[in-house]
Amino acid sequence: MATREVKKPRSLPSYPEMILKAIEALNEENGSNKTTISKYIESTYGGLPQGHKALLNVHLAKMRDSGELVFWKNNYTIRDPDAPPRRGRGRPPKTKDTPSLGVMSAPSRPRGRPPKDPNEPPRTPKAKTSGGSGRPRGRPRKMARPSGGFDSPPPSTVVGGSPSGRGRGRPPKMKGPLAGISVEQ
Repeated sequence: MATREVKKPRSLPSYPEMILKAIEALNEENGSNKTTISKYIESTYGGLPQGHKALLNVHLAKMRDSGELVFWKNNYTIRDPDAPPRRGRGRPPKTKDTPSLGVMSAPSRPRGRPPKDPNEPPRTPKAKTSGGSGRPRGRPRKMARPSGGFDSPPPSTVVGGSPSGRGRGRPPKMKGPLAGISVEQ
């Protein structure tokens, strides 16, 4: 049996170490962007894995989220421990107030309407006050439809005059001896 020789790649430092060394070596005023960091690592270490760019992106994001690096205007810089943290855009989040151990606060009330007490006597209903006009609220109810259909006039309206005045809508066509005659001048 033949034994295979496995070529081990020379040991590379971890990605966070390589990133920090690259940013320190480049020493740019506003920090270094991804491409310059990647080019520096490729030129210095060589023999990087095939997924180098993806690994670099993942490690840069982890270091940015953990606070090791500061990402500002598309550049990465090493965080200065003495500098105050930079504020992002928008409104800052509310601070969490933690009560001190010596001070007792009232228990927080639950949300929503409190439950009714089953032992409480029933309340008397409030008397309704009228608005003064005597009319019910809202839109008036529809009147009943005529039973004769749409062609015949409703029973309350009589041709020649009605006590309530003219009916609604366009008047019906006249049927009779004058209907076919046209007036010419």
